[in-house]
Amino acid sequence: MNDTVTPNGDDKKPVNVELLRQITLIGYFGLLILMPVWLIWLNPSEGISTKVSLALFWVPLFIPMRGLLKGTPYTYAWANFMVMLNFMHGLTTLWVLPEDLPYAILELIFATMMFLGGTYYARHKGRELGLKLPKLKDQK
Repeated sequence: MNDTVTPNGDDKKPVNVELLRQITLIGYFGLLILMPVWLIWLNPSEGISTKVSLALFWVPLFIPMRGLLKGTPYTYAWANFMVMLNFMHGLTTLWVLPEDLPYAILELIFATMMFLGGTYYARHKGRELGLKLPKLKDQK
């Protein structure tokens, strides 16, 4: 199996699909480890219970685990919707809790890695597999 694919099927520089997958998984597992460590031990929130924090920002990360590990492009695409919760949490924390700055920056880095890596992995791996969304003009 070829781990590189040329964008748009032309002779441009090939994209390393496996690298995109690894970037996504580093971001994913970074969030999976960071969130409970941060929310339980490093600096638990005083305004919201630990259980609610984990239910909102950690538990949803387990939903796409199987597809991410299998390398399913569809899962990589829809997991981006879920990681936006972590991205918004990190941005809000930057603004509201300056004492959590290092953890918020780490959360934003991991969420960004997962989002960008997942977006481009789904795009290029889908093309490599011949998966396409039909264009609206072709459906008429």
